Amino acid sequence: MKKKSILLQIIWFINYIIAILLLFGYLLPYFSPKFLSKLNVLSLAVPPLIFINFLFVLFWLIKLKRQFLLSALVLILGYFISTPLYIISSKNTKSNDQIRIMSYNVRLFNEYNWINDNLISKKIAKLIQEENPDILCMQEFHPNGDALFHYPFKYIKTSDAKKKFGQAIYSKYKIINQGSLNFEHTQNNAIYVDILKGRDTLRIYNLHIESLGLNPNKENFGQQNKEKILNRISQEFKKQQVQVEKIIAHQKKCNYPILVAGDFNNTAYSWTYRTLKSDFKDSFLEAGKGFGKTFSLKGLPLRIDFIFADKILKINQHKNYSKKYSDHYPIMATIGLD
Repeated sequence: MKKKSILLQIIWFINYIIAILLLFGYLLPYFSPKFLSKLNVLSLAVPPLIFINFLFVLFWLIKLKRQFLLSALVLILGYFISTPLYIISSKNTKSNDQIRIMSYNVRLFNEYNWINDNLISKKIAKLIQEENPDILCMQEFHPNGDALFHYPFKYIKTSDAKKKFGQAIYSKYKIINQGSLNFEHTQNNAIYVDILKGRDTLRIYNLHIESLGLNPNKENFGQQNKEKILNRISQEFKKQQVQVEKIIAHQKKCNYPILVAGDFNNTAYSWTYRTLKSDFKDSFLEAGKGFGKTFSLKGLPLRIDFIFADKILKINQHKNYSKKYSDHYPIMATIGLD
């Protein structure tokens, strides 16, 4: 009995640490990465921490121990102050006037054969043709893929003359204005177009926020020098903040309803997400279902790609895709304009 008691005490201590870490994870989006850059790495761990705390609740309930209250209270608090990890039911409504927008990090259409399949670019093109979005926003776009898509209007912005990749926005509606925010000292960027749909003008942003450089297939998860990894990621968080602040300042000058799509390279539990979402609706939260996975890291269902809509617009539908043609999965939202 004594050994059993000691074991339960050890489990309780671990439970306590995990619950405190999750609580900190909930609070980190409210603090600037410039001041807490290293701690912000914890925001990436919030999804597994939620799952582990849920398991602790079940464990203590089975044991009929009141210790379940710690993780239960932290999870309940997270429900009110944070973003849901899982959506139980989806939404499927229609408007008389609506627009379908897709966001997809296509990873250069497998230009360097990350996936052992020579038909990846054609499969991506077929998927998009079948889904037929009105607006298509692609990140890590390679100009070699331009011939695959047949839209009357487009805006393609590559990083520079030597590195022929960047972002693209394809549109069924006339583009009357376009531009790039030209992030400094990086290959990432944000571009935008103004489209004319009937009498309505909409601003579309395609974002590719600074990457944190997490690649489970390379050295990141095998290095012994964890401090070096942490320092590098913390610097990327700071770069993300600079880019997000530039995007927000640019959006404030726009007088049209705005749609935002892109790869944020961060989760819904980050300062990056919270700041960019402040004046918008998240299509997944409004109309999605499940975990909303857009990127898989060591089996974790991460949601790092998003579609936001101006609060005056309606989110009628949200769809996640499971086709593994890139390291990201595409998402699409149907936005009501009336």
